[in-house]
Formats: sequence, C-alpha cells, structure tokens
Amino acid sequence: MATQWARLRSTEAGLLRRGGWYRVVKLTAIEAVLDVHGNPTPFPRQSLEIKSERPQSWTIVARPSRSPRLPLSWGTHYGVCPNCRERAPLDDHAASMRCPKCNGHFEIPRGNS
Repeated sequence: MATQWARLRSTEAGLLRRGGWYRVVKLTAIEAVLDVHGNPTPFPRQSLEIKSERPQSWTIVARPSRSPRLPLSWGTHYGVCPNCRERAPLDDHAASMRCPKCNGHFEIPRGNS
C-alpha cells in the first residue's frame, strides 16, 4: 500500500491534534489505523479525511472555545504544521510561513478554515 495520510474531520473530537496529519498504517472499509506518536491507533474511517499524498500547506483551525494552552493573542484561528503538527499563530497577510519547531516552510491556504 502506498503511504496515505489522515486527519480528523473538523466536526469530530478525539485524541488527535486538531488539523494534524497522521500516517495511515492500515485501511479497511470501516476503520483506519493511524501512527499516533509511534502507536498504531484505530479510528472509524468516516471520522477521518484521508489523502494519498502528505499535505504541504498549513491547516487553518478554528480556535476551540476552551483552549487554555493557546495564547489569546493568536485570535480566532491558528495554523497546524503539515510536517510536525506544531501549532502556530497565523499572519493575516502572509502567503506562507516557517514552522517554529521543524523549520519547514509551507503555504497558508486562504479561503479555507
């Protein structure tokens, strides 16, 4: 099987970092097993968005109503790095930005939240 990537749909809540992409280890008609920090973890397939290629742009995530670890200065949305899943504040005017953790440089999709 070619490597696939998955993330929780924005309407789902779960153990995964919101907006973060994880490698698919196994895929069946009803379930996907994801590599979550080195541990194979099953999820219902319908709760995931699955892609055949690793995404190369930041995921824009709406700030949850309760988010004690996210600074208020980040505003109503933040970005999740497609490479390492680090969270970062978004520059409203930038077309791309560098990840403060992995140093990867990725586009910021606009018009998608």
